[in-house]
Amino acid sequence: MLMLNKTQLSAASFILNGVPGLEDIHLWISFPFCSMCVVAMIGNCGLLYFIHYEDCLHRRMYYFLGMLSLTDFVMCSSTIPKALCIFWFNIKEIGFNECLLQIFFIHTFTGMESLVLMLMALDHYVTICYPLRYSTILTNPITAKVGLANFLRGILLIIPFTFLTKRLPYCKGNIIHHTYCDPMSVAKLSCGNIKVNAIYGLMVALLIGGFDILCITVSYTMILWAVVSLSSAETQQNAFSTCTAHICAIVFSYSPAFFSFFSHHFGGHIISPSCHIIVANIYLLLPPTMNPVVYGVKTKQIQDSVIRIILGSKDIKSHSI
Repeated sequence: MLMLNKTQLSAASFILNGVPGLEDIHLWISFPFCSMCVVAMIGNCGLLYFIHYEDCLHRRMYYFLGMLSLTDFVMCSSTIPKALCIFWFNIKEIGFNECLLQIFFIHTFTGMESLVLMLMALDHYVTICYPLRYSTILTNPITAKVGLANFLRGILLIIPFTFLTKRLPYCKGNIIHHTYCDPMSVAKLSCGNIKVNAIYGLMVALLIGGFDILCITVSYTMILWAVVSLSSAETQQNAFSTCTAHICAIVFSYSPAFFSFFSHHFGGHIISPSCHIIVANIYLLLPPTMNPVVYGVKTKQIQDSVIRIILGSKDIKSHSI
């Protein structure tokens, strides 16, 4: 009996149950999910293509936009295809290692997106407040190092979380009431102590989100102070217009994240589980879908690149700024 009590149980696979309570309308839920996923895939691949091939987009601000598009693409592709398999084909099983891999990709790249948004805020700050020193402050080597640091931060913070989930013994079934492997939903199936998982997850969320939001707030406070001090109303408007797309990206990213975080921790008895899950999916779908649209509408160089493609220009590369 003692040997049995010490046996560590592990799950070979889990069953993702989709959106609990809304199983009858899974097919209808899938249509907006699929539409947003298609827009996200095409939009972000298009942005990456244009940034790579268009000479006029070979600037620091577009390199950051390329990083944002890459993280958005991975965020969307790591969760939505599996959700659509649940909605359309009732394929609910996911292997344990596949589940851990999904946890790793989701949280690594959501953390990377947060950092990219913060770096873009700093880029706008330097552009508006120190325009003459921009090229010396943000050089290409610095941009490359920042991109590498972004990648490493995401990996190094999430790898321990993945191993903390892997080490747990699972003996409370294998049904996850979600469309993807959420770490705490998986941990709740364990018969072990998940306090370390909960504390580490909260610490990572506060470390990544709290630090990045603080830097974004400070950057835009300084930008606002600098813009208000400008004498010309037209100059003020032009300065603000350069930040519009980025502000929209921040709203699209952090609004569902805040709602999901606070409702999960403080509104569990008020907000239904189905609402939690839908908002969690919107958090992973809305930024990848809307960011290419907003930047495409607000960025003239990207618009010109799209027009050249539509008109069938033979020379894809633009040599004019």
